[in-house]
Amino acid sequence: MKKILILIVFFIIACNSNPVPKPDHLLSEDQMKDILYDLAILQAMESYNPGKLRENGVDARSYIFDKYQIDSTVFYQNQRYYASNARKYKKMYKAILERVNNQISEEDSINQENNLGAKKKDSIIKSKRSRINRDSISNNLPLK
Repeated sequence: MKKILILIVFFIIACNSNPVPKPDHLLSEDQMKDILYDLAILQAMESYNPGKLRENGVDARSYIFDKYQIDSTVFYQNQRYYASNARKYKKMYKAILERVNNQISEEDSINQENNLGAKKKDSIIKSKRSRINRDSISNNLPLK
């Protein structure tokens, strides 16, 4: 019975303590979200058109490290630290996903506006052409 009680107490203590130590250079949650967002965008670009980033000499990880002035150790320690708290990490990723979806919606609306402008321009050109084609002289219609 004592062994079971000791195991239960040990289990409770082990579950309550954070197994991953706080990094020396702890990034704020917002900064970590920004890093993960940028990394997600770069990875999406890399999977969509892998040659384009290489063609322009862009390495996703190096870009992130340079942009946020961190090194790989700081990044991995912070990623491990935030990932150790599953609820917080899930919340962070939900916010990142929402940000990505907002960006997609914004770009879609811009593309729709551009397409509407192009369609309007096309309809103006078509209407001008149809007016020109209605002229009986240019159609060589016989006179009655």
